[in-house]
Amino acid sequence: MREQLTKQDVQKIKDEIEHRKLVVRKEAIEAVKEARAHGDLSENFEYHAAKKDKNQNESRIRYLERMLKTAIVVEDRSNEDEVGIDNTVTVHFEEDNEDETYRIVTSIRGNSLSGMISIESPIGKALMGHKVGDRVTVRVNDRVSYEVIVKEIVKTADESEDSIRKF
Repeated sequence: MREQLTKQDVQKIKDEIEHRKLVVRKEAIEAVKEARAHGDLSENFEYHAAKKDKNQNESRIRYLERMLKTAIVVEDRSNEDEVGIDNTVTVHFEEDNEDETYRIVTSIRGNSLSGMISIESPIGKALMGHKVGDRVTVRVNDRVSYEVIVKEIVKTADESEDSIRKF
């Protein structure tokens, strides 16, 4: 699947790759060398742990590089009064008489427990482009849907979320 990423997401991934190559890789190689110097490798837990850490770092680098090669860079093209990427949206669920606030983000940063909803999720897709006061039908699948009302949209000028979900 091709990830949809913002320019900020791409830059954060590039920064992580650089950090892993220049800092983490060197530390991992040194840890392997040091553990190897302790003698018998067949019973050397430190050596096996250091090799595992080194391999995990290399695997993460390959994963991130592959993600960048196949990613689609998306921009917020929404009008000032419409829901777009990186906006914070308050919606009202009439069935429950409750309000929920979400930040609309790319899938790589999606984390529903933190109120960060992916633009590829059912509610994220449904909210995109809508305005305050709009009644929006959220289709979960062909048989299940629900409605919400957009109560507030806060445009986010900068990227306040520092973390990209680790896989």
